[in-house]
Amino acid sequence: MVGRGNKPTALAATPGLAPQPTVTFSDDNSKVTAVLPTGESVEVLLYGATVISWKDDQGDEKLWLSEGAKLDGSKAVRGGIPLVFPVFGTAPDHAQTGKLPQHGFARTSRWEFLGKSTSESAEGKEAADLSVKLDFGLSTGSVDEKTKELWAYAFNLIYSVTLNRTSLTTALVVTNDDDKPFECQVLLHTYFKIKDITAVEVTGLEGASYIDKVDNASVKTESSANLTITGETDRVYTPTGGPQAPVTIKENGKTRYSVVRDNLNDVVVWNPWIEKAKSMGDFAPKEGYKNMICVEAGSVRGWQTLEPGDAFEGAQTITLG
Repeated sequence: MVGRGNKPTALAATPGLAPQPTVTFSDDNSKVTAVLPTGESVEVLLYGATVISWKDDQGDEKLWLSEGAKLDGSKAVRGGIPLVFPVFGTAPDHAQTGKLPQHGFARTSRWEFLGKSTSESAEGKEAADLSVKLDFGLSTGSVDEKTKELWAYAFNLIYSVTLNRTSLTTALVVTNDDDKPFECQVLLHTYFKIKDITAVEVTGLEGASYIDKVDNASVKTESSANLTITGETDRVYTPTGGPQAPVTIKENGKTRYSVVRDNLNDVVVWNPWIEKAKSMGDFAPKEGYKNMICVEAGSVRGWQTLEPGDAFEGAQTITLG
């Protein structure tokens, strides 16, 4: 075969798309799981739109989930990140929410998965830019008749869960679709997984006014720069630095989690300790209080009033230490 003097150069291979996040449903369509190409993952139950798992690229779980948690829709999930709306706790003297069960109905309603969105291709970018956002919806038309009787307002909720390599953002948008105003409270009831509660300190609360629910709801001021947990703790703080000032969870002096809030002025710190843990049927193991702490971003010391057509948005971003 005679060689040709001017061979065509080889065609450049078509560049493949960079690995993308994957989103899958469980076989029974009860749960959505998102995984980044680098291994980080998040799992969200459609029941309550409850985040029940958040793992880093090594597969280490960041959220505490009770071994006795009900994941079948029979009751609110004990652990993960339950959504509190439109009332925090109970408010028997509040005209609009007084008949609702504890923490309202968002955490015990089945949400609709609205879709996913991902960050742009990581090609030519750092892997740290990778992210996936999952959107969930709940509205007047999708709650049961009993809920409509207890809370007779037209509303729309959009909940977004965004997974990044080193952070998780959860954001709730509340819209008043009614022709009359309503009042509401919002809380992201996050259960953080830790190794030893006696080695934990919470910072960012010094000087904050708080309601001590373990002490007859008395109002106090936090004097410690490093809050430690030594017994049953149930406090509603309003940090002095505002939502953008981080509240951190340290263990053995090292930052494990840092929480920055958007439009959520309050932070609830909760640990049931020994006796309260024993009294809760779905709290397991009973010694699990040693391995969890709730630091919950919310707007709960007062009420958000939404006029017809108005919307309220609140969010938290949790960054790994």
